[in-house]
Amino acid sequence: MTLATDLPPRTAAASALRIGPIDLDVPVVLAPMAGITNAAFRRLCREYGAGLYVSEMITSRALVERNAITMRLIQHHESEEIRSVQLYGVDPATIAEAVRIIVAEDRADHIDLNFGCPVPKVTRKGGGAALPWKTSLFADIVSRAVRAAGDLPLTVKMRKGIDRDHLTFLDAARAAEDAGAAAVALHARTASEYYSGHADWDAIGELKQAVTSIPVLGNGDIWSAEDARRMMAQTGCDGVVVGRGCLGRPWLFGELSQALRPADASTAAGDGHFEKVDATLQFVARAFRRHAELLVEFFEDEDRGCKDVRKHVAWYFKGYPVGGELRGALARASTLQEIDDLLGTLGDAPYPGAGAEGQRGRAGSPKRTALPEGWLQSREIDQGISVMMRGAEIENSGG
Repeated sequence: MTLATDLPPRTAAASALRIGPIDLDVPVVLAPMAGITNAAFRRLCREYGAGLYVSEMITSRALVERNAITMRLIQHHESEEIRSVQLYGVDPATIAEAVRIIVAEDRADHIDLNFGCPVPKVTRKGGGAALPWKTSLFADIVSRAVRAAGDLPLTVKMRKGIDRDHLTFLDAARAAEDAGAAAVALHARTASEYYSGHADWDAIGELKQAVTSIPVLGNGDIWSAEDARRMMAQTGCDGVVVGRGCLGRPWLFGELSQALRPADASTAAGDGHFEKVDATLQFVARAFRRHAELLVEFFEDEDRGCKDVRKHVAWYFKGYPVGGELRGALARASTLQEIDDLLGTLGDAPYPGAGAEGQRGRAGSPKRTALPEGWLQSREIDQGISVMMRGAEIENSGG
């Protein structure tokens, strides 16, 4: 069952975004999300619309040590024409070695470096959104990774900084540009904001003014295709990175494909009009079933695949008249037949509008960012902190 048939046919168009040698029909990137953007979810999103679909975050040390979970996460389905991997790490040599492995073994066509993760267990060790504060370390990581990547385009994703008093995005983006990165993406929040409040789109516009030789992508609060258009119009950014907005709504990439595809002789896209998905309850049920099917195939285990889709139940049926008892049963199903039987009890209902829209996933609340002791005292890294940071990649769970 290929759900792309539920949408208007795609049409060929000129490249909307160029990242190194990669031409994208639409300027849309799927943000890496741990436990979400595995090969099954990427396949599902791609069935609806074009874009660049990035893997879950991969820990560089885990890749170098060939951790079994990591090696599964780095796999791509044969249908993925552009294979994209995101790496996380804090050690320039380890990251460079991970990049060399990817290149030598032909495991990707694009590599992204994560400097945006706000999770305490990452920032506490100086990783993620904390790392760009150390300017020389950041520049060294990006430079060595770019050299190791060779002809593969390497991009950088970051946040505004640690908090409003310790912003890093302009310095980091310029350093990435100078090091040869193919693009930079900004989640327009600080680490301390986590996912709370509203993304600061003005910062994306500021970055676009500062970085002129490579594409600048914007991330944060894109819940609809209209939001993506507004971000690009307001900030001048070259494309958008979509994360939580597609949770339980993989068809968002179909709407984005229509809304952001450059206008040409074969399509009216770009004239302000695009056809929104008629996401009735039955449409959503088919998408949920397809997701479960792809997860079973990805894990090669029906029980595990059905368990993995459980986390998506609330996102898919947000705002729809699906009672708690049925939602609970779907979150306990362990076979595709059970899922089919439960979905078979659903009637149909029209798209509920506002009830199904807006923020998805936990926003959290502003909090002080967990950092290594003395981290903010200098923008350079000393030996003591360097030794401590080695522990940041010991957890080789694959990200």
